[in-house]
Amino acid sequence: MTRRAFVPLLSLSLDESAAEPLFRQLYGQLREAILSGRLPGGQRLPSSRLLAGELACSRNTVVGAFEQLLAEGYLEGRRGSGTYVSSVLPDELLTARGLPAPVPETAPAPQLGRRGRRLAALTRPGERTRGGGTAFVPGLPDLAAFPFDVWGRLLGRFWRHPPERLARHGDTAGYLPLRRAVADYLGAVRALRVEPEQVFVTSGAQHAVDLAARLLLDPGDRVWLEDPGYVGLRGPLVAAGAEPVPLPVDGEGLSVAAGRAADGAAGCSGRLAIVSPSHQYPLGVVMSLARRLELLAWAREAGAWIIEDDYDSEFRYGGRPLAALQGLDAGGGRVVYLGSFSKVLFPSLRLGYLVVPPALVEPFRTARAALDDHPALTVQPALAAFIAEGHFAAHVRRMRALYQARQQALLAAAERHLDGLLLLRPDEAGMHLVAELAPDLAARITDREASERACAAGLIAPPLSAYRFGEAGPLRQGLLLGYAAVPEERMGEAVARLARALA
Repeated sequence: MTRRAFVPLLSLSLDESAAEPLFRQLYGQLREAILSGRLPGGQRLPSSRLLAGELACSRNTVVGAFEQLLAEGYLEGRRGSGTYVSSVLPDELLTARGLPAPVPETAPAPQLGRRGRRLAALTRPGERTRGGGTAFVPGLPDLAAFPFDVWGRLLGRFWRHPPERLARHGDTAGYLPLRRAVADYLGAVRALRVEPEQVFVTSGAQHAVDLAARLLLDPGDRVWLEDPGYVGLRGPLVAAGAEPVPLPVDGEGLSVAAGRAADGAAGCSGRLAIVSPSHQYPLGVVMSLARRLELLAWAREAGAWIIEDDYDSEFRYGGRPLAALQGLDAGGGRVVYLGSFSKVLFPSLRLGYLVVPPALVEPFRTARAALDDHPALTVQPALAAFIAEGHFAAHVRRMRALYQARQQALLAAAERHLDGLLLLRPDEAGMHLVAELAPDLAARITDREASERACAAGLIAPPLSAYRFGEAGPLRQGLLLGYAAVPEERMGEAVARLARALA
């Protein structure tokens, strides 16, 4: 049975056959009428007795609805006068009811600080294409090949019925079993001398650089950077107020001689150098042993620090990698080592690690507690088990073979379709190749224009020039072609499409 009543400006209807209680039906209809403005502020409502009579329902039904609306601030009672729609509604309803006030045309633009303006102006190659296709995104792993079934079981093991300690505040440096697993892995695979206490879990490379820059740098300190280099460094360094010193990368890695010359011209020494010696990003150069020792000697002489970004050392297809800088720095304590799991496993994992010299352990712990307390514990136990139980090593072995085959497929397809357009050379490591513009193409367009053409064809190929920090060396024109996420059977079609876009 349906009961109807007419209140000023609206009608009400109660349905006895509905599952929802009658007082909730009445409450909802009156609330919606107030929100929509059909019952304006100050409107007097009929008495509960009168409305109950019109609706042919119990007076308790009406009283229950009125009491709920009074408690939530939609109605107000006036002694001796009755019940009215509130003139001032709850704060959250003001946005729902009305439009935001227009901003006066003369309102001044919001003022950012100098660092804020520099941060807001930063761009990242390929940023606008995030979430799109997979060809040829640099650094994107093959997500279809990741063992998510194993990963799901590990997550369930720890979080289906979590021990109370996991739900409490975690260790400032991160989940201890994960730090132990990372220390064991680095000792076995990269010959690092590291104790679990030196490992700090981060949300990735940028977070690690940001934390290190906050502790090791003062505003105005000079930082040596590879040019071209990883653009994710720009934000943390701008936030720290550092002065970037772009240095050229030759066949042996970052030029220490150019850095010394730049310091001499400036009259002060660099405070920090950030390098990727195992596989320079984006050029792929492996820093020679002589250059590594030269860089370490500079750090000791200048009292400077080195951040070693070992971002994809897992994917090496030929020969053995040279020893990490951290392992060569015998007793020096000048190297901060960082790595990330995002390229090895999957990007949204957002987990990495920082290995600091023993003398920096306590300062880093104290600063970390002051800045962000501790990293989220949600996936750390699963990752620790993933490494300790051998799944990580098995996954890396599978991906190494898969990515090597895909690099070969890219080179073969480039030989068929890109002759006279792009020049590609094989690389013994990594997840992308640098494709330099052939002379004829470079005479007609820049690499940024080539990247735009690729984007218009649904391909993501960032320009090499976008990774420049300054004018540290000759301007090379090329595209970064990531191959790790492109199946071999689709590689030829993707390369052919790129060729059509550039021709």
